[in-house]
Amino acid sequence: MTAINRIEFIDFEYEVTNLAAHTEHTHNHVAYRKGAKMKMRKFAVVIEADDGSRGEYVTMWGGQRPSLAQGMMLAPNVLGRDPAMREDIYDDCKRLLHHFDHMGYAPIDIALWDLEGKRLNASIQRLLGGYRKRLPAYASTFHGDHAGGLDSPEAFGQFAVQCREMGYKGYKIHGWFDGDKKAESSIILATRKAVGDDMDLMYDGACDLKTFADALYVGKACDEANYFWYEDPYRDTGISAFSHKKLREMLKTPLLIGEHVRSLEPKADFIMAGGTDFVRVDPEYDMGITGAIKTARMAEAFGLDVEIHAVGPAHRHVMGAIRNSNYYEVALVGPDCPNVIPPVYTCGYSDQIDCIDAAGTVPVPEGPGLGVTYDWDWINKHAVQRHVYDLKR
Repeated sequence: MTAINRIEFIDFEYEVTNLAAHTEHTHNHVAYRKGAKMKMRKFAVVIEADDGSRGEYVTMWGGQRPSLAQGMMLAPNVLGRDPAMREDIYDDCKRLLHHFDHMGYAPIDIALWDLEGKRLNASIQRLLGGYRKRLPAYASTFHGDHAGGLDSPEAFGQFAVQCREMGYKGYKIHGWFDGDKKAESSIILATRKAVGDDMDLMYDGACDLKTFADALYVGKACDEANYFWYEDPYRDTGISAFSHKKLREMLKTPLLIGEHVRSLEPKADFIMAGGTDFVRVDPEYDMGITGAIKTARMAEAFGLDVEIHAVGPAHRHVMGAIRNSNYYEVALVGPDCPNVIPPVYTCGYSDQIDCIDAAGTVPVPEGPGLGVTYDWDWINKHAVQRHVYDLKR
């Protein structure tokens, strides 16, 4: 039996420009600030087996400190296991994380899929069962700012036009952090006016609106402007099935909820309670590719579409293997700033704003495993800490 004999977490730091966090030490709420420099921390996972096979993954939006801590907690329990037994490892790790949000297992699971794909000389999409090789994408904006970027309803509209001219068929707004219902509604209406009827528009409140009444007010603006979906409106933090069921009954715009509802069973309960129209899933948030595919199949059984959150090669493989999904989220983008994801590829893979073709699509990588080649020289140069788990120790 092949056995996992080494797991390494490489914690690294890098810098992004023209971006700043809304509050200190908060890297999920980021907006444009000309000339600013912001340090980011992510981590890579390398899993090695005794037959010489190796799986790799570099975290994207899910590479937060709690996720790293959970992964390190799980690593000793993964050593010595057969890397092909991903269902068994998933099941055990789900139990071990029952006191936590389960995000820490995802990088391990994705690296295991990468390892198996390389052993079999097949892409992860092929292992899952391919459905499509190119994915329609939408541009997902940074939050609004007050610094000369997305600083007005008109600026959001102008940027939407720019994205449409690049080839994007969809555009999603993240408004200002203030949670002002009238300001948010003005963005929604101005953007529709700017692009007309030939672009799908989405709005993500990012749980910033303060009350149910605010969420209803902004939802009415989405109705008026014929939005494709209305996502995570207000400060229940996207986890109350009851409140979103009530909101669904009062609006015509479909709701997209579930980004903050972790893993398979809670998402099934949320659907059964009538809390959403579209189902959010993320292989980094929902226990890896294994968990994301389980969720996608479950949603398909309910006749619902699954929308993949954020970017990365794992996300493309998941979406490439399922029918019930509409758009790949190129997140986050703005008029004069890069995506915050680390520049860790040597193979030309990109999730920057210009990653789409003229038809507004991105490819699913076709090489073995994740199908990408990581720049280990860059990762090692930017490493600040390493955590190694080895059967020999």
